[in-house]
Amino acid sequence: MTRMIERWFPCAEVSANSSTGWGSGGTEIGLFPWFAKRPVAQAKAAVICSMLPWPEEEAEQRRLQALVQKAMDGRYSEWQQLREEILKANPEGASVLDPFSGRGMIPLEAARLGLEAHGIDYSPVAVLASKVLTDFPFRDWSNEPTLPFVPETDALYDDRPRLLVDVQALLNEIGLRWSKAVADYYPKVNGKQPWGYLWAIALPCQECGNRFPLVGSYELRRPSEKRGRKGMMPIKIPAQSFYVDADPATGTCTTVVHEGPPLRTPTLTRARTAEGRVLPGKSAICPFCTHVHPLEVHRRLTDEGKATDMLLVIADHGDGGGKDYREPTSAELAAIEAAAAALREAPDPTPFLSAVPDERIAPGNNNIIGPSIYGARTYGDFMCDRQTLAFVALSRTIVEIAAELQHKVGVSPEYARALSGYAGSVVARKLRRATRGCTLDPKLNKVHDIYANQGSITFSQDFFEVGIGTGPGSWHSLVGSSMSTLSNLMSAIQGTPVNIARGSATEMSMRDGSVTAVVTDPPYDEMIAYADSSDLIYAWLKRALYTTWPDLVVTSDEHGCQEKLDEIIVKRVRGEAPNEHRTRKHYDTKIAEAFSEMRRVVRDDGLVTIVFGSGDPEVWQRLLAAIEKAELVMTGSWPANTEAGSHQGKANIETTLTMACRPQKPGRIPGRKGAVEAEIKAEVKQRYPDWERWGLAPADMLMAAAGPAMEVVGRYSEVLDAKGKHVDIYTFLPLARAAVQEAMAVEINHQPLSAFDARTRFALWWVRLYGRQPQAKSELRWQALASSLDLAAVRDLVTDADKGIRFITSREYAGKINGDSAVIDVALALAAASEEGLQAMGQVLVASERTVDDTYLWSAVQFLADRLPDNDPDSVAFHRVFRTRAGIGNAAESVAAFNRDETRRRDIDDAQQRLL
Repeated sequence: MTRMIERWFPCAEVSANSSTGWGSGGTEIGLFPWFAKRPVAQAKAAVICSMLPWPEEEAEQRRLQALVQKAMDGRYSEWQQLREEILKANPEGASVLDPFSGRGMIPLEAARLGLEAHGIDYSPVAVLASKVLTDFPFRDWSNEPTLPFVPETDALYDDRPRLLVDVQALLNEIGLRWSKAVADYYPKVNGKQPWGYLWAIALPCQECGNRFPLVGSYELRRPSEKRGRKGMMPIKIPAQSFYVDADPATGTCTTVVHEGPPLRTPTLTRARTAEGRVLPGKSAICPFCTHVHPLEVHRRLTDEGKATDMLLVIADHGDGGGKDYREPTSAELAAIEAAAAALREAPDPTPFLSAVPDERIAPGNNNIIGPSIYGARTYGDFMCDRQTLAFVALSRTIVEIAAELQHKVGVSPEYARALSGYAGSVVARKLRRATRGCTLDPKLNKVHDIYANQGSITFSQDFFEVGIGTGPGSWHSLVGSSMSTLSNLMSAIQGTPVNIARGSATEMSMRDGSVTAVVTDPPYDEMIAYADSSDLIYAWLKRALYTTWPDLVVTSDEHGCQEKLDEIIVKRVRGEAPNEHRTRKHYDTKIAEAFSEMRRVVRDDGLVTIVFGSGDPEVWQRLLAAIEKAELVMTGSWPANTEAGSHQGKANIETTLTMACRPQKPGRIPGRKGAVEAEIKAEVKQRYPDWERWGLAPADMLMAAAGPAMEVVGRYSEVLDAKGKHVDIYTFLPLARAAVQEAMAVEINHQPLSAFDARTRFALWWVRLYGRQPQAKSELRWQALASSLDLAAVRDLVTDADKGIRFITSREYAGKINGDSAVIDVALALAAASEEGLQAMGQVLVASERTVDDTYLWSAVQFLADRLPDNDPDSVAFHRVFRTRAGIGNAAESVAAFNRDETRRRDIDDAQQRLL
């Protein structure tokens, strides 16, 4: 049975719903932090289209397409009808597996349809994230005993799900007990509990010896206006700033908070040498003696353990609802000393767990774990003493309440595991707004996330500690947003729990041929180091959940962190990492093994659907090799813009592909390269009318062409060239792209594109696809391959742009025109010369040895004039060239005549010289 995803996919609907609304996954990702989110819209479409059939009758095709398109209107749209259609198409049962499930977005969509769904992940943190999202909300907990701290008003649980009420009560109780436990270290001032505290690390000056804080910005609050009551004037809120005041007599620093913008230059800033050269990075400038400590110096001092933490400013809740900033009081400074002493005395919770995380940061992790550049050696080194003490107390509070629930209240071990899991999810979210990587946002009066690019943990010399009261990043605030997320998630919830397990995608415990479809979003090469990035969360979750989630504590990692032996990534390292095994070879081997396991567990008539997001041709080559090695054949490939506006790491991916793969059929025979190429062209040509009818953009067709091309290649055991040598499967991807161009029968002002020279074909096709819009640099490599051109042959036609590359302007063109110049070169040179007038354009035409009647030249000029945006300067220039075509011809004749006369005169002069 042909599946829908092999012939059609709702690309437009997935793209439209991936950025906002239900399809973005915004609700689901709010429950637990994880990396490289998968939009719900893409997960839903991938599951549905992998399970539905593709009927032979066109009317049935249109009916199912319309059903899927309508289902993309909302999370539960057409739930019942979709389920019925899927079960009808799979009478023996319908099941979905994701062996790289992460937080579980793909199996969640299968569970919402009431299908049997399985999720596997190698990271225990990801398993916990999946459980609280895809398993616990779907279960019936009605037989559990009433929790003692559920308010009487909620005792009957009214109409809300039992889990929702109990999680709310549990999180509130944790907050009450925890804040009470650490209240002495966060004193109130004038009856107010501060929102938070601005700190900085302090270093001894290498010149005068005085210790001073490293502060990158003195700005605390931007000026703003708040609406007054009706009929009242708006309330103006002034800016607030501070500065560090150094007293050389005592060798001490104090902070001075004031209204308005900053009055002084911060101590951490850009500096110059005596010769005027700007030093790299930010330098630390001593406020006592103005001695400059370059980046490498203050970084070295910090790494050597010379830094201490200095409290600078207190953030209070203002009477008008905003934030007011002030200097610390003596009581608050004393509380800091008391917290440090209490941390030193904090008892270890068990003989095998220390109170403060002692799990070590692996060597070579400086580019992932920013604090390791500045002296952090363990995951317990990320915070100031008081913040660390607060997390120690929070972990202990969760453990104590979980014990009470099981031994005094009598809840089942599984319900205690579920409830404490939600507490752990808030701890994980709180860590994102904690540590020395968390900075103050003066514009919004919020705190920034410590994760950069969804994977790297940042470090900042000045950092913000959220207190035990209310406000952004506080336990109270995070509980509120977590409950809002859980409430939205469970509203009108339908489906069944997902079976979530920890394990490796290379060794799954499932039976052969037991799964209808594998739908997965595998790790993309070196984009994100999942385990390393989440080890901070892991270290604290072990301490908060070791009684209810004992499996979290068990690890064979030499540093006490999450296991990484079988993690399928390429690990980017900085510095020495002698034992790092996660190399490119490791990734290629393991991803092929994982695909082989997927092939093993999927039914012979089932699908392996892979969501993939790299635009790099080399990564594609390796992916296809892994798919081929796993004895899978790609049969469908569909692009969608799912990552626009997100930060998915250094690859800056916007478009991802959803690819359908089938198990290879037995008994295949070898094929010949020429015949395979002809089949690919025929297959693309056959499917092109459907792509056009469905509204796929030409650029999307290029990506979609990979599916039929690989399906053709997969019909054969191998492909051989004329000499009998094996042809790499990757060879046929550029051919598939070229076949799209051929199928489109693109004309340039009534001239077939294929009739132009190769360099001009490349340029005109690029403009046809993208105009002047920036594209990823990988697209240049793809287009060059499809044009059978070396990259160097066309690199001068595209130039670097802010977000990648773009087609050059005529002013940027620097080529020399002669009789061998391509059409595109002559066209660009004419446009560049158009501002100088007819004579200059005539000179270009003469130099090109082309005539005013050259059909291809003027077809290209008119095409470029029409295709580029109206406000593009080159559109104006090309229109100018085209309108003055006759004049250019006349000018060219004049130039040619002048050149002939000059040549004749030179010849006469030369002859006379020879006679003399």
